[in-house]
Amino acid sequence: MRIIEQVATVLLVLPAMAEAQTLAGRISGAADGEVRVAFAAREGICGDGETFIRDRHRDGFITMQNWSGHDRSWRNRPCEEGPVRVSLKVRGGLVRSAQAYVGGGWSNRPASIDLGLVGTSAALTAFIDLARQSGSSSDDVLFPLTLADSIIVWPAFLSLARDKSAPRATRKQAVFWVSQAAGEKAAEGLSDLATDQDEDREVREQAVFALSQLPEERGVPVLIRVATTNRDREIRKKAMFWLGQSDDPRALALFEDILTRPNR
Repeated sequence: MRIIEQVATVLLVLPAMAEAQTLAGRISGAADGEVRVAFAAREGICGDGETFIRDRHRDGFITMQNWSGHDRSWRNRPCEEGPVRVSLKVRGGLVRSAQAYVGGGWSNRPASIDLGLVGTSAALTAFIDLARQSGSSSDDVLFPLTLADSIIVWPAFLSLARDKSAPRATRKQAVFWVSQAAGEKAAEGLSDLATDQDEDREVREQAVFALSQLPEERGVPVLIRVATTNRDREIRKKAMFWLGQSDDPRALALFEDILTRPNR
């Protein structure tokens, strides 16, 4: 019976994997120009299809384009839920930039290819592959995934952050987005990344920064551990700096302990 269940699982997974491979290949293989793709947005994500993306569960916006920071009228503008639409600028087989929208529709200008609505799992796998290749545009490529429905993105982002074959810029952006996930397991992954002595120092420093962005009950204990036990002096200094920005009493207690230790 177990064999049958395993075979059934494989049969369910294979089409999704094939779709993701096909999606990444179609994007990178497109003629130079704009590639359009869309996928379902998670509940509460809305936008006007042009200038802003908003999370209805938060009192604020996620991102804005071409909008004055002093203009609050966006709060009263219509906010249309999903899907997430992504415009990818491809040149030479690489994604050079990406722009996400929610709601609205595409303009009448011609695109190299419009891939239509795809599954979010396939989008996750394909966009991670594209980010691994694109380097400097990785933030643009990873951001739309944070809006996607029915997928947990941080494990894939953490795996990308740990991938030493990926561009440094991509890995640092992946670390940032892991920090935004802010879950306990994400904190554990960031801690491992920050304390890995074989890891690139800039990536470790980004992991320390990401820990400082977590809720204090999750980030501060890990930062204290990094500040007191890490073998790299620069990493310890980074952890101490971010602890100093936290206003957390545990950080203050650590500073007091360090300052009152007898000189040896």
